[in-house]
Amino acid sequence: MINWRMMRYRLEYLVFQTLVCVVRSLPLRESVKLAKGLAFVIHRCLPRKMTRYHVAAENLRTAFGEELSEKEIDETIYQMWTHLFRMIVEIIQLPRKLHRGNIFDVLDFDYPPELITALCSGRPVILLSGHYGNWEIAVSVFGLFGFPMGVVARELDNPYLNKWFAQFRQHTGHRAMAKSGGYDDMVATIERRGHLALLGDQDAGKRGLFVNFFGKPASTFKSIALLALEYRAYICVGYARRLPDDFEQNQWIKFEMGCEELIDATKCVSKDPVGELTQQFTSSLEKAIRKSPEQYFWVHRRWKSQPRVREKKKRQAEPIAEKRAA
Repeated sequence: MINWRMMRYRLEYLVFQTLVCVVRSLPLRESVKLAKGLAFVIHRCLPRKMTRYHVAAENLRTAFGEELSEKEIDETIYQMWTHLFRMIVEIIQLPRKLHRGNIFDVLDFDYPPELITALCSGRPVILLSGHYGNWEIAVSVFGLFGFPMGVVARELDNPYLNKWFAQFRQHTGHRAMAKSGGYDDMVATIERRGHLALLGDQDAGKRGLFVNFFGKPASTFKSIALLALEYRAYICVGYARRLPDDFEQNQWIKFEMGCEELIDATKCVSKDPVGELTQQFTSSLEKAIRKSPEQYFWVHRRWKSQPRVREKKKRQAEPIAEKRAA
């Protein structure tokens, strides 16, 4: 009996490996043109329902309100797809284009000196980012500098693609960890005073902790703050955003690798430390995204879950509403 799912996975992997071969053979400028061409097809040719256009547009309206016109929203979504395909191209090129000898040619660093102190302190560090900029490059750089981490990521449905990306993340000394079911592995790493790298900007469901993200409550995972508090960890809210192209001066792409904020969990004295830390790193991530909104993946339903209204408050509000109506 034919396993059609595995056939589909093999076909997807064949298409991906074909793209890998093409990208590796192209000059830099041509590979950028390829990414822009694929973005044009996604944005201009495919049905908007298929590309989740309306989700991205609504997210941008929620985040920026009247700051962006409908034309600017459309352009931001197009630039988002361009960024995503360029990121895929950069991941394919990265093992050959980025090494210890040219790190400072590829990256401009914007981080406090305390970050290096934290990484060498013997205490665990949680490198936290979002689906912003080229987060894979940010993680790779830490490996090249000799700071191996447990890289937490959702496993891809396609096992062949999942293996390829796991090997990519491990080529600079990191260890891949599954987001689903990998909590024990995360705890074991941080107990050994190891470092973790993960993304913390997806909807955490109704059981998540609601904190403000672009001024609107968004369900956020509590586990990051809980780990930091229990194991006295630092939280580094970092990013690697692409800078404007300058093909005449640069041999490859140029990025700014920054630390928006270094949070020391031991200095949190709030009565609600989990809520305080979660809001703090979420606000820091928002600040980073505002620098280059087109490099954020807006198609995620970040505000999908809504805070529950307590029944008591709801019952109290109903008579008031009835009186006003009368």
